[in-house]
Amino acid sequence: MDNISPEKANEVLQDQAEKVEEKDLEKVLKKQEKIEDKFRNNNSMSGYFEKAKSMFSLIRDYWSGNYRQVPWKTVAAVAGALLYVLMPLDLIPDFIPIAGFLDDAGVIAACLTLVNDDLVEYEKWKVLQDHSEEA
Repeated sequence: MDNISPEKANEVLQDQAEKVEEKDLEKVLKKQEKIEDKFRNNNSMSGYFEKAKSMFSLIRDYWSGNYRQVPWKTVAAVAGALLYVLMPLDLIPDFIPIAGFLDDAGVIAACLTLVNDDLVEYEKWKVLQDHSEEA
């Protein structure tokens, strides 16, 4: 993250999260494949791919009403971070090789730091749900 400081990433994340409305959750879910491709295809973001899948799952379960034991600020931060990754012209435009994705990775890292406890609780809940469906 040489091109974006953790403080700047957090500032960008907070700004994005403040703009998120519940209708934006549907937009994130519709663009999931495109956003996930950015995680898969860029070395600076590939390490976050599994967490990104959890982030999408959290949004999907929140959107459907299956999981509401999470503060809106967590959902907004996750959606804001994922929407930021989707934006081609962000702090450092994505068409700039390597550096263009470092800001995306910084915003995702800031988001994961901010929402880690809530995401871990969601992941535990999800495992329990998956096991109860198998039984």
